[in-house]
Amino acid sequence: LQLVESGGGSVQPGGSLRLSCAGSAFSLDDYAIGWFRQAPGKEREGVSCISSNGGLTYYADSVKGRFTISRDNRKNTIYLQMNSLKPEDTAVYYCTGHRSYVTTRRGLGDYWGQGTQVTVSS
Repeated sequence: LQLVESGGGSVQPGGSLRLSCAGSAFSLDDYAIGWFRQAPGKEREGVSCISSNGGLTYYADSVKGRFTISRDNRKNTIYLQMNSLKPEDTAVYYCTGHRSYVTTRRGLGDYWGQGTQVTVSS
């Protein structure tokens, strides 16, 4: 199972980015996917998670109302739409996958992407 993130970049506060997590050479249909982030000097933080059928979602309090997770199984891709970005959202964002939603949400997935940098600065 290989996960590939993309979509990171540098934006000003209040801006938007959409991160993508794609499955390479296999289907993500049966996998819950989570997004985590890690800023320099800080512990990894769970940001959002979606179940395999999209019926369950989770958001950290710090991103509720600003971030939206979704999945398009036809494209084998999970998205994290990030709006109203703040400087404190600056971090490397990783996606992770596991067949169990709970395991994924806890950050215990077996598979992780390489990460994509998000920088929010004026």
